[in-house]
Formats: sequence, structure tokens, C-alpha cells
Amino acid sequence: MRKKVLGTDARPRLCVYRSLKHIYAQVISDEKGVTLASVSTLSKDLRGKLKKPRGTEAAKEVGKLLAQLCKQKNITRVLFDRNGFLFHGRVKALAEAAREGGLIF
Repeated sequence: MRKKVLGTDARPRLCVYRSLKHIYAQVISDEKGVTLASVSTLSKDLRGKLKKPRGTEAAKEVGKLLAQLCKQKNITRVLFDRNGFLFHGRVKALAEAAREGGLIF
């Protein structure tokens, strides 16, 4: 996947990783090798909000918060890197919530 999906400064890569309990999302500029924004179910902003750290509801909250962080940093267009995970369930819920928040894939 990494050979095909490379983020630039103009269009960084939104990388998603899901474990059995948590979901993580990062916006990365591969040109500079820098993480521009990062959110997970372990983030301080979401710990108190979530009833469970797993499930599609938690993934939606991660997507919404990531979109807000990107708006603050003037990032609107990203490349979606699903990191080899199938595009359904939690990965799809995160992507749809990020789109609703204003990110363009």
C-alpha cells in the first residue's frame, strides 16, 4: 500500500490503524516525514466521552475530532490510507465521519 499512497504537503495521507480495542488515525506529510495531526480512542479528548473504546461509534468520534484538528491547521484535502484493512465497519465509520467533518478524500 505504501508504494501507491504517498502524502504530500498539499495533500497529506490520512493513515488508519485499528487494533482489537482501539482505533488510531494520523495525518502525515510523507515529504517532510512529519505527523500533522493524530487522534485515537486513547486521546485525552475522547477518553471521558466514549462508553466503549471499540465499535463504530468510537470510530465516528475519532473521525469527527480528526476533521476538527485538520480544519484548525487548514488541511482540507487528504489521501485515505486504510493500511490494508478492509473498508467496512470501523474504518468506514471513521472515513465517513471525517468526510462529514469537512475532509475531502
